[in-house]
Amino acid sequence: MFFLETERLQLIPLPHDMLTLCQQDRAAMEAKIGLNTSAMCIDPVYIVELEDALANFWIPMTATYPDRYQWYTNWEIVLKKERLAIGGIGFIGYPDDNGQTETGFMLDKNFHGKGYAKEALISISNWAFTHDELKTIIAKTAEDNLPSRKLLESAGFMRIGQEADLLIYCKQCI
Repeated sequence: MFFLETERLQLIPLPHDMLTLCQQDRAAMEAKIGLNTSAMCIDPVYIVELEDALANFWIPMTATYPDRYQWYTNWEIVLKKERLAIGGIGFIGYPDDNGQTETGFMLDKNFHGKGYAKEALISISNWAFTHDELKTIIAKTAEDNLPSRKLLESAGFMRIGQEADLLIYCKQCI
């Protein structure tokens, strides 16, 4: 199975069959890819967003684009030593005609403030920029989400605008 590795993390993009299994039984999916069962502490708002993404984006899009599934899926953020999923990260699709895609991420509340999200964001961004088609990665965060704003800036994203109550950040291939 394809994955990225950092000093402390493994980032595992879930292919279609693992997403389908995850929808049915997350613990079974984790066992199938060699992880210990997680009990993530996630804000209820994000749980609804994740369930919606799973059913209405990740599963259908990875079925449609199996050769590019990494651009349309959840990448499990895994602590290597513990073999434990602590969050997810991913893109909204393959770069568009302007060479742009968007990223998003979520981390178990128990693992905030330890640099894991930054480590994952830098790693997945570096992987994405190995594709010549990609020129820009966009990220959006709530204006009042100071930790997310600091994280994006420390990972090399620059604030470029605002859309309603969301701040827009971008990282460009150099």
